[in-house]
Amino acid sequence: HVQLVESGGGLVQPGESLRLSCAASGISSDYYAIGWFLQAPGKEREGLLCSGKTRYYSDSPESIYGRFTVSRDNSKTTVYLQMNNLKPEDTAVYYCAAHWGSQACPTKYNYGAWGQGTQVTVSS
Repeated sequence: HVQLVESGGGLVQPGESLRLSCAASGISSDYYAIGWFLQAPGKEREGLLCSGKTRYYSDSPESIYGRFTVSRDNSKTTVYLQMNNLKPEDTAVYYCAAHWGSQACPTKYNYGAWGQGTQVTVSS
């Protein structure tokens, strides 16, 4: 049973940074990818970055280029989303999701497990 636990969200001021963590357990395959998604109020969930073969999704917003990065600690089966120079429009609930059996980064409809989400609020 795959479980994902996100942490690291919170309230920050514009221009500050946050690092979100996604700790995965129960993945039996050595080949897996963790994707990061966000969902703003009233909007659909959209892809941000992925730890697999392709970092960006086809619908990754251009606003994250140069500000958000993804990294992976294989020893801890943890994937991080580093977010720098945060802006009020980054305010959303951030989710991680796991796809295993390959290191492909599928669309949001093809992940086998999702975390509970962590709120990120950027406000002065």
